Amino acid sequence: MARYTKAVCKLCRREGEKLFLKGERCFSPKCALEKRAYAPGMHGNKQRFRRKQSDYSLQLREKQKARRIYGVFERQFRRYYRQALRRPGQTGQVLLQILERRLDNVVYRMGFAESRAQARQLVLHGHFDVNGRKTNIPSFLVKSGDQVAVRERSRKMEFFQTQKEQLEQKRLPGWLSTDHENMAGQVLTLPERGDIDISLNEQLIVEYYSR
Repeated sequence: MARYTKAVCKLCRREGEKLFLKGERCFSPKCALEKRAYAPGMHGNKQRFRRKQSDYSLQLREKQKARRIYGVFERQFRRYYRQALRRPGQTGQVLLQILERRLDNVVYRMGFAESRAQARQLVLHGHFDVNGRKTNIPSFLVKSGDQVAVRERSRKMEFFQTQKEQLEQKRLPGWLSTDHENMAGQVLTLPERGDIDISLNEQLIVEYYSR
């Protein structure tokens, strides 16, 4: 299974905004974007003074930003787009809905992990059940009514005990609910665009793939 193993802070610098890829570190002065708010590389600082970006460049950057936020590689992201294209509704919003329904994203949204990358690792290591069954596939798409819970044997781990203490402070999207005491949550409904607090212009992504 492919995964990105290089410095993720460079991804934020390349996009020129925080993608919150490293959890709490992104909210601290240690965030790389606080120190170097320009693209990485020897010419990165000069890119701020370049002429206006083309339409293609804007579309590409928006697509890359979405991929990096959700930790998805190009082949899988393109497959999600094709799925969204076949479903009723606005393609861009359906695409974001599919990405939000990934199990690693749901684990992150419920507050059981500090970042999507961490959530992906926890799912891969088999720490979560979906509807009572062990599920270790980060790309598993949850449905309305699904129950997601930390496995009983994993709840005693120091990491999850720490997360349990912080759950009440986490901001939960309206399409999810959590049971702090039992380290479990439920998918109440499928997410709408207003529930997805990510600064993305999904129409640019649709335009990119529609060229």
